[in-house]
Amino acid sequence: MFTKDYWKSSAEKLKSTKYLALIGLFIACKVIVSFISIRVSENLYVSISFLFTSVEGAIIGPVAGMVSGAVTDVVGYMVNSRGYSFFPGYTLSAMLGLFVYAIFLYRQKITIVRIAAAKAIVNYGVNVLLGSVWSAMMMSKGYIFYATQSLIKNSILLPFEIIALVALFNVLIPTLVRQKLIIPQDPLPIRLFAKKES
Repeated sequence: MFTKDYWKSSAEKLKSTKYLALIGLFIACKVIVSFISIRVSENLYVSISFLFTSVEGAIIGPVAGMVSGAVTDVVGYMVNSRGYSFFPGYTLSAMLGLFVYAIFLYRQKITIVRIAAAKAIVNYGVNVLLGSVWSAMMMSKGYIFYATQSLIKNSILLPFEIIALVALFNVLIPTLVRQKLIIPQDPLPIRLFAKKES
């Protein structure tokens, strides 16, 4: 599954005018969305940027995805710093988030299980475990305080985010396949089991 060609195909997206333009579009969308995110605490925001990140990961893969994640974070900070100093830990989180989605969705059959697993790892691994480290380093309270807040927020949102992702991919997959941006998909994510033979 994760052969040399798998990683090479993702890296080559960075040499393609078509994919560079697509990556630029995704970066612009994610930066724009950062302006309409909802702040729920000192360090936590509710945003729909994960919708763009997941689709981008499915299209460009882990290598190009990590580059896009890094650029998105830097550009996002330049245009919307939210009053914080630049911190490379958040850049790493942005890179890892895209990496996780790509590992589960790039050149793979996109299923509910893959979508749910990717979102859960991003929420708990990247957002809670790692994000709370950055918050504790940047802000005034300890790791447990930020981890508890983040755990509650990410747990509440997780089922709704998974539903949103499944709905989004069901809508987009026919177009993405037709444009040869992802591999052919049958069944769509919402269908957990293949149709029975009649």
